[in-house]
Formats: sequence, structure tokens, C-alpha cells
Amino acid sequence: MFRPSGSGLRSRLSGLTLKGALYASWILGVFPFTYDCWTRKLHRSKWLIVYGLVLNAAFIAMVVTNDTESETPIKMQVFHRNALAEQVNRVHDVQTLSMVSLMLLRGFWKSGEIEKIMNELLDLQHFHFRHYSLEKCCSFDRFVQYKGVSVILEVVSMLILELGMSPNFSSQLFIGVSGLCFMLLAVLLGATHFHLAVVFIYRYVWIVNRELLRLVNNLANGETVESGQVDYLLNLYHRLLELNDRLASIYDYQMVLVMISFLLANVLGIYFFIIYSISLHIELDIKIVVFVQALVLNMLDFWLNIEVCDLAETTGRQTSTILKLFNDIEHLDVKVERSISDFALFCTHRRLRFRHCGLFYVNYEMGFRMALTSFLYLLFLIQFDYRNL
Repeated sequence: MFRPSGSGLRSRLSGLTLKGALYASWILGVFPFTYDCWTRKLHRSKWLIVYGLVLNAAFIAMVVTNDTESETPIKMQVFHRNALAEQVNRVHDVQTLSMVSLMLLRGFWKSGEIEKIMNELLDLQHFHFRHYSLEKCCSFDRFVQYKGVSVILEVVSMLILELGMSPNFSSQLFIGVSGLCFMLLAVLLGATHFHLAVVFIYRYVWIVNRELLRLVNNLANGETVESGQVDYLLNLYHRLLELNDRLASIYDYQMVLVMISFLLANVLGIYFFIIYSISLHIELDIKIVVFVQALVLNMLDFWLNIEVCDLAETTGRQTSTILKLFNDIEHLDVKVERSISDFALFCTHRRLRFRHCGLFYVNYEMGFRMALTSFLYLLFLIQFDYRNL
């Protein structure tokens, strides 16, 4: 199902990461598809959907019925001192459970459309892109590996945070933390599916750009280029942009919820840290490390979601730049020139971009704005509750 992009260690690690994400998604019930190796198609399984719903409902029930975090001495002292902190903590708990439920339910609800998109990506890989050498496409392997490492670190960070802030270990705490880690892993794997699909689309657009550069070099060297070659690349590019738009429309709500959750967790983490250290004068010693590592990993995972979309968008813009190189070719064939014009016109009207909920595009500019906005919300929260700090 996953063909390595090369024979080196980097490519083997990427293939291992992809397989790990696939098998973990099957185990946790967030990938309700079976794979037919003969037809090279994914098929939606109703049994896997039921399995995923029951299993993840059990994880949520484990977290709700074994929530001992708010009963820890430190939290009880904070809530007794600051009523707003208790209300904010409750709102955050409701938001987290709502995010998990909506994200999983929408993934199952849209599984039919996801099946079609994944099968089209598999068709593109098998019939059009499998013969291309991908050794130089380092960004593909890098972003696949980054996402795999970030998922593991996020789960480990959650485990350290929950156990580090709980002084007493009990069976109830173990069940609650286990359910929380499995629930977080299921959400992260759901977001990973979108991340990996974007990386695959980026890789295919990168191949199209490289083929266009090859055609330009052939023309510059006096070789003959057929207009059908340009039309073939235009057809592939058109299919990739359609898949990109459909993919963004399916995962827009899920990814918005995930990004909001990352930023909100950081805002509340810093807010509670201020209460602990300034208001209550509690010596956190090792707990400072626990707080910092959780905040850093949340921000890194958030920024990784921004960076992969910006990478694909930048690669799409490079297509228009490459097409301009054909203008430097003298005595260009009329049919080839017409095909290049059609390709350039298409790129003018259609761009590879990720627009979530019809409100904003996901790129570096929006990432900086969201990070800055979360910092401003933290200042507003502190100013609103400064009398209790």
C-alpha cells in the first residue's frame, strides 16, 4: 500500500512511520477501511465503524468516570482561591470532550468521501507516479517522520503531565490517564490522516513541477516536446487540485478544532502556571519542566500543521513560476505554446490552498496571527482576573 520513495534509511523510516500510523489507526478504530491488495482499493467497513464508535465511546467514558485531576490538592487549592479558574477548567473539559466527539463522528460520517479521495490518490500513485524517482523529495520524508514523532511525543507529554501533577497514584488515576492517552492518540491519528494526505498531494505536485522543468530544459537544448506531454501534466495537476479542495472541505472542522485545542491548552496552561507560582506561591520545582515540555510540544505540533499546508501552497505557486520559463524559449511550437497558455491560465484561476470553514487560509501568515491572538487572549484573561492573582 505504501511504496518507499527510495532505498535509503530516510525512505525506510518514512515507510515505517506510514505503516505505524495505519496499524495504530486500525487498532483504535479511527480508520474504518479495509485494503484489497488485488484491486488496490480501500473499502469502507461498517463493522470497523461500529468498532471505532464503541471503542472510542469507551475511552471517553473512562475519562469522564475516572476524572481525578480536579480533586488533586493543588487543583482544590487553586479552585478555592480562584473561582474563575474552576469555571475555566470546566469549560476546557467540556470543549475537549466535545472536540473529540465531533472530530470522530465527522470522520465516520464522511468516511465514504474519504474512501473516494484515498482511492484516487492510490490510483495516481500506481498509474501515474510510481515510476518517478523521489530521492530528491526530502520534504516528503521529513514531514512524514516529523508527524510520527510529534504524535508519540504528544502522548508521552500528556502522560508526563497527568502523572506529574498527581501526587498519589491509584487504580482510578491509572484508568483515567489511560483513557485520556488513548483518546488523545485517536484524535492525533485522525489529524495525521489529513497531514499525510496533504504531504502526498505536495509530493505529486512536486513531481509535476519537476517534469515541467525537464520539458523546459529539453526545449532549451533543442529537443522536441509534444503538446500532449503538457496536456497530460495539466490533467494531473487539475486532478490534484480537485482532490485538495475535497480533502480540505472534509477535514476543515476537524483541523480547526484541533488547532484551537492546542492553542487553548497553551493559554490555560500558562494561566494556571501563573496562578500556581504567583498567586499561591507554590514551589513547582520539577513541575516547571512538566509545564514547559507540554507547552512546547503543543506549539510544535500546532506549527507542524501550519507548515505542511504552507509547503504545499508554496509548491503550487512554484508551478506558475516554472511555466513562465517557457516564455524564454524561441520558436516554440504553436500547439505546445497553446498548451502552456492553457496551463498558465488554469494556474491563474485555481491555486493550491487550504481554506478551512470558508473563513481563512492555512499558511505561515495565518499561523502567526493565530499564535499572536492566543497570546492576546491570555493577556485579556489575566487582566480580567488580575485581582485574584
